[in-house]
Amino acid sequence: MEPNPYPGLPVLRDGAHVVSLPMRVKFRGILHREALVLQGPAGWGEFSPFPEYDDDEAVPWLASAVKSAWEPFPQPVRSSVPVNATVPAVAADQVEKVLARFGAVPAVKVKVAERGQILANDLERVSEVRRLLPDAGIKVDANGGWSVEEAVHALTLLSEYGLEYAEQPAADIPGLRAVRLELARRQIPVPVAADESVRKESDPLLVAREDAADLLVVKVSPLGGVARALEVVAEAGLPAVVSSALDTSVGIRAGVALAAALPELPFACGLGTLSLMEGDVSDQPLLPDGGALAVRDAPVNPDLLERYAAAPDRQQWWLERLERVYSKLALAPETGR
Repeated sequence: MEPNPYPGLPVLRDGAHVVSLPMRVKFRGILHREALVLQGPAGWGEFSPFPEYDDDEAVPWLASAVKSAWEPFPQPVRSSVPVNATVPAVAADQVEKVLARFGAVPAVKVKVAERGQILANDLERVSEVRRLLPDAGIKVDANGGWSVEEAVHALTLLSEYGLEYAEQPAADIPGLRAVRLELARRQIPVPVAADESVRKESDPLLVAREDAADLLVVKVSPLGGVARALEVVAEAGLPAVVSSALDTSVGIRAGVALAAALPELPFACGLGTLSLMEGDVSDQPLLPDGGALAVRDAPVNPDLLERYAAAPDRQQWWLERLERVYSKLALAPETGR
């Protein structure tokens, strides 16, 4: 086995800060987003796998954080990245308020298939987005919440609003493939995008080999860093859109670096999610301006780290998680490559 390329755990702990950022609206069932950010010689990295993710699943997230803090980002091929607004599974009468936080955007991603809601809620939400933004691109994200039959039925109805694509309409790769084939058979013009079937699979290229998606949604952290994400997109041979994992500006910066380095970027990216938060770790947050994010740094402000510091018990929880996940990364550093 090659020597562990990552810095020692004490170095990571010394540069680590745990924050809890309040959300403007409930998203993924949470009202506060917790994250651990750490500082290295190249800048800052973010380690923020959601609490329900197990330690094995969190390993590439830590590899990504370390690479961001210890290695420079690849050279960009564009100076700005187009971004979409994100509308959570809110009631239709709240859509306008959510969109107002993003300003002018070329596209909107709408959450659908929320547990506890029905298809009528999704149709009302998407209809309201289309009413407010008649010329914007609309994409829907089901987070794997539909069965194949439900997905085909829902997307047949939602296609009337002119969708750019449907993100993870079924839970697994066979389901995605079945949805994609049935939509094609019915001549429903909704491309299928894979998200969880890329970032949660041990083989992120399987979805491409199975011909289960028309494009990939890639996130830096679950793939182990910007360089690895670029490799996955190149090897898959499919169009890609970059999305965030509800990150602070530290994580968004890595997403912008990925989007800026991709040879082609046919869709607006889901990197405007800081607009859903009340706070950030930077006083120069990476918020969209005119529907785009500039390729720039977002310096971390020590005062904000203190203001949004997580409660002591949550800090301890994250530091213990850091130690456990680091032990796995140190034993198998290739996991994060």
